[in-house]
Amino acid sequence: MIIARTRGELAAALEKLAPPARPIQWPGLPSDAHSGGTGGRPPGSKTVLVPTMGALHDGHLALLRRARELAGPSGPVVVSIFVNPLQFGPNEDLDKYPRALDADLAACEAEGVDLVFAPSVRVMYPQEQLVRVDPGPTGEILEGEFRPGFFHGVLTVVLKLFNLVRPDTAVFGQKDAQQLVLVRRMSADFGLGIEIEAVQTVRAADGLALSSRNKYLSPVERAVAPVLHRALAAGAAVASGGPGAVVAAAQAVLDAPALDDTVLDDTGSEPAEASPRVDYLALADERSYELVRNDDLDFHGTAVLAIAARVGTTRLIDNVIVEFGHAADD
Repeated sequence: MIIARTRGELAAALEKLAPPARPIQWPGLPSDAHSGGTGGRPPGSKTVLVPTMGALHDGHLALLRRARELAGPSGPVVVSIFVNPLQFGPNEDLDKYPRALDADLAACEAEGVDLVFAPSVRVMYPQEQLVRVDPGPTGEILEGEFRPGFFHGVLTVVLKLFNLVRPDTAVFGQKDAQQLVLVRRMSADFGLGIEIEAVQTVRAADGLALSSRNKYLSPVERAVAPVLHRALAAGAAVASGGPGAVVAAAQAVLDAPALDDTVLDDTGSEPAEASPRVDYLALADERSYELVRNDDLDFHGTAVLAIAARVGTTRLIDNVIVEFGHAADD
């Protein structure tokens, strides 16, 4: 496995692993770092990129395994590990975000990753990033509303990684459903020609979606957190009643006590951290991520029931797919 920390090292590694059919020019590199190969990639092989912020868990490993399947017998799997400061707000957890590069590299090697790109902030942003990708209206709702500027930072770093790696396919997790929609739209709008592959959310046995931020949860908070998925599952189960019924069923689970009697405090009440504080619970069209109104009984198709909530001080997101109307019948 090759570890690249600079743009020059990345370009050299990519040429070695998957020589392009024609020279590729990476801006800002010396001429000897450009590809000059005239060969081609073996038939059926692809360069597949998995962008991550590190602190890899089983959910990430599922992305790596899917990437290996998509890359074919000889295509390279490239993993980026970079905690992107542009997507963190001033009061968010950039400084304490989990970082475990040695463990991440070991996991990547065990999964057969060919190349890890682990740049510094200076390598990714050699000068102030004045130009950023505007996510449009879809990036200003739900996550974008509660984390202003978040998707500007996400799409900017993803576009930079796409330009540096030049993958045929990039793999993302379904857990970040709004991000997935926006990355697909960016690839289409800019004519990048990159296929965006989604991998189903990986969950713990109790339903909690795996996340690097789960490490922040205290034991009591960890016992509470699965209520988010229970709420989503309850909503999806009543899709035949329409959007309003879905949201109401999910909200009812959130409004009920989250813990059983074994976790009550000395006063017989639930501790304060046992009550998730919900930022949003909403239905969005799977393709456009336009919000689905609760009273829209004519909505037919696939929607995402999405939630963001704080359990203690930890902010978690999750979602499930809900089929309405003819899509559910099919």
